[in-house]
Amino acid sequence: MDNLQAILIEAINEKKAIDPVVLDLTNISGVTDYFIICSGNSTVQVRAIADNIIDKYKETVNQSEITLPNREGYNDGRWILIDFGHIVVHVMHQDEREFYALEKLWHDAKITKF
Repeated sequence: MDNLQAILIEAINEKKAIDPVVLDLTNISGVTDYFIICSGNSTVQVRAIADNIIDKYKETVNQSEITLPNREGYNDGRWILIDFGHIVVHVMHQDEREFYALEKLWHDAKITKF
């Protein structure tokens, strides 16, 4: 686990995300190395998790080198994607997570629960 992954996991756990997992896609995807997937019970919780991820990232990165990750889906608060390049975080409302079942879609990936 790299330092960024540890920071993201800590931020997710602080907001009591549901069933967070890391999918290792290093030998499967040419787009990213890892997906971190977690969920919340409400749009408020989903946004709070995403906000905490960005806040923790800002706190730990050298401010002169900071480049904020791309973030999609924040306004709806149902599925927020935060792209750090080699790590993509999916913060999903529990209903969306069950419907889209990313863990099943990427069933070849090694899954680590935390």
